[in-house]
Amino acid sequence: MSQLKSEIAAIIAAEGPISVERFMALALGHPRHGYYMTRDPFGRAGDFITAPEVSQMFGELIGLWAASVWQTMGAPDKLRLVELGPGRGTLMADLLRAGRVLPGFSEAVDVHLVETSPVLRAAQKASLAGRVAALHWHDRVEDLPPGPAVIVANEFFDALPVRQFVRQGGVWRERLVGLDGEGRLVFGLAAESEPRLTQQAGEGAVLEVPLVGHGIMRALAQRLAADGGALLAIDYGHLATAPGDTLQAMKNHKPVDPLAEPGEADLTAHVDFAALGRAALAAGAVLQGPVTQRVFLEALGLGTRAERLQRSGSPDQARAIAGQHQRLVEGGRTGMGELFKVMAVTHPDLPMLPGFDRLTTPAEASGEEP
Repeated sequence: MSQLKSEIAAIIAAEGPISVERFMALALGHPRHGYYMTRDPFGRAGDFITAPEVSQMFGELIGLWAASVWQTMGAPDKLRLVELGPGRGTLMADLLRAGRVLPGFSEAVDVHLVETSPVLRAAQKASLAGRVAALHWHDRVEDLPPGPAVIVANEFFDALPVRQFVRQGGVWRERLVGLDGEGRLVFGLAAESEPRLTQQAGEGAVLEVPLVGHGIMRALAQRLAADGGALLAIDYGHLATAPGDTLQAMKNHKPVDPLAEPGEADLTAHVDFAALGRAALAAGAVLQGPVTQRVFLEALGLGTRAERLQRSGSPDQARAIAGQHQRLVEGGRTGMGELFKVMAVTHPDLPMLPGFDRLTTPAEASGEEP
């Protein structure tokens, strides 16, 4: 049994079963044994690959989008350029390189990274060395300094802990993590029901409630509504709130039992974009999208960028670029182009931004006249 698994078992033995939310928080963020605190999980040698690792084109287009938003904001002299969960720093490095094409953008940005992992902070420092005058790291979004901001969150919200509830006997009961007779971690249900949940669903349905994600989104939306700017959220998930068990664990690019090796496998849950959007609107921000990643990237010119790179490279490089393009926009239930969604949360004064096709204000969301 791993050290973290032993610690979790000891907590349960002393305090009783814990929520899925607390289990995820420990598995991912335990200060000594948490998954993200002890390793670099990205790439072929890790457990999963994200879009910035697939192709430089992804980060470049995000960079052009960020620079365009800055210009739309009136090109303020100072802009907080923020990334939540920056991985190895690959996306930010590509973003900053592409952003140089717009005069004044590089000089205006002040880069802030929200990252708790010392391993990944070291990787980010290496990737971004010499690209900006100074880098600032923060453990929490609440620690970000005030001011106009462009915030990028690529595969950030999926890694935040969620609570799970199971429909049993016509009521919702919280799913908990406990111990069986042999001391193994197992799922169970709370004895008491949760009366605040009123959604109707069939027996055995699972409802996920991302309270942590909602709180972070509210804080960011309030900040953007007050100080100006935009948040770009890119993640895999669904457009409508609906029951479904999406908790999953990945190790060596393969799914594993979420309870088998806490701290040794990545744990995520699909993002409920409808719920995130409601949290942003309630905080006074405006919502743009969500749209699929395919729609967003193609609207930003991914196809044109890929063609240019293909023409300038060798035949082998051209084939590789074509493959990268296809992977980023691939359709189907598991293709990145359809599974991943993109949503912007903005200050009310910003117009429709590149890549999006609809805008929702708080008044429209509540059914009032805008």
